[in-house]
Amino acid sequence: MDGLRVPVIAAPMAGGVSTPELVVAVGAAGGLGFLATGYLSPERVKEQIRRTRALDRCPFGVNLFVPGSPSGADLTEYSRVIERESRAIGVAPGEPRWEDDDYRAKLDLLIADPVPVVSFTFGAPTASDVRRLQRAGSRVVVTVTSPAEARLAEATGADALCLQGIEAGGHRAVFVDDGHSPAGGPAHELLELIRSVRAEIDLPLIAAGGLADGASIAAALAAGATAAQLGTALLRCPEAGTRPAHRKALTEGRATALTRAFTGRPARGLVNTMLSRLSETAPAAYPEVHHLTAPMRAAFAAAGDPEGISAWAGTGSDRTREQPAAGLIDELAEEIASRR
Repeated sequence: MDGLRVPVIAAPMAGGVSTPELVVAVGAAGGLGFLATGYLSPERVKEQIRRTRALDRCPFGVNLFVPGSPSGADLTEYSRVIERESRAIGVAPGEPRWEDDDYRAKLDLLIADPVPVVSFTFGAPTASDVRRLQRAGSRVVVTVTSPAEARLAEATGADALCLQGIEAGGHRAVFVDDGHSPAGGPAHELLELIRSVRAEIDLPLIAAGGLADGASIAAALAAGATAAQLGTALLRCPEAGTRPAHRKALTEGRATALTRAFTGRPARGLVNTMLSRLSETAPAAYPEVHHLTAPMRAAFAAAGDPEGISAWAGTGSDRTREQPAAGLIDELAEEIASRR
């Protein structure tokens, strides 16, 4: 991370947002881009890596979802709710199934064909898997949301930690969803989390959560972070695979809120009709709820209607900019320098 010309990392955003083009644009501008493997087949991951290398030889990272276990939650009532909402727009609900996102096959792929950095979300990899990746030549980053998770991640031998504050858009990276609190566990604000973890862990720290301009990034660096990871800030860049309905919602001044409504795991997104209607009754059941609501969300997206999509965004959503990623990184670099 110390080798980055600009201390900015493009967050891995699953669902098609983190394209090879976005990864390369950020890398070429002096930052570090990440591919997201969530919901992709191993074959598709392999193709994304090939495409990224074909575009540019700049370093990049790949992110994996660490699988949990079946929730055991009773999904009968919520399935009825989603069936009613889905039928109202002319689609059938999906099957609320559990699966491990082909975790082992993706991990084996990255060991056989290494990339510079591999990061993990939703849990810590085993120490043996960390060593396998490191022997293959990859640096390993684990995403955490609390000092307790940071200690567990450090014990695996990880090279760096990504600290996700409560301000972050998209899924909370909690290792275990507690099933009842909005955040799924402790809800640390980013600067507090950086200071707490820095006080006891010497690994490089990547800050994530609500960082959308040079002032907020500089504050994270001053608190002890080595680099800043941005997701929401990049959503309106033309290189991002953000769907039109999501782009539209980002320009409407919407608030953000935490919800399990769309996937069964706490995530921060722009407030819309379905988030407001379903959040109170949504069970803690990931990825079962993700599969259950997928057809409904896809139908709303295809219609260009933001009211039923999982429009993930952090608290910095009101500061997003519609411009090429390279220009955004350049502007952020100037803003950061002016604050130091």
